[in-house]
Amino acid sequence: MSTKPAVTLDMSGLSCPAPLIGAKKIVDDMEIGQTMLLISDCPGTPDDLLAWARHTGNEVTTTEKLEGGRTAYLITRGGGRKAAPKANVTLDMRGATCPGPILEAKKVLDGMQSGEMLMLVSNCPGTPADVDAWVNNTPLELVDRVE
Repeated sequence: MSTKPAVTLDMSGLSCPAPLIGAKKIVDDMEIGQTMLLISDCPGTPDDLLAWARHTGNEVTTTEKLEGGRTAYLITRGGGRKAAPKANVTLDMRGATCPGPILEAKKVLDGMQSGEMLMLVSNCPGTPADVDAWVNNTPLELVDRVE
């Protein structure tokens, strides 16, 4: 890789979505045009990264196969869309079936102050529809979604 990245993050040994979440946290804090190098051996990382890049305006500029089944991804911070503000609370509901994630999110939000943000992480296929319905029927605002 010819471009020297501002940050290198080696997520080898961690399963998805950990490499994407790690990369997102770093890229969100970078300046437009800066690059980071993500190293991962999770087979789902390419699909996760490319989908995320399409929705955020960032770019996976280079990929390179490394030894040990690892791949290096050079990611450039784009200017197509402003990074979402930082969440005050993260609620990880992976493994919980619907409507569990949305019910727990409501409990957490009830204890939060106005203007604070909750990041809900869920792999239940019904969660996006639940969130959409909830946002449409409450004064809450959906700031960002990564699927």
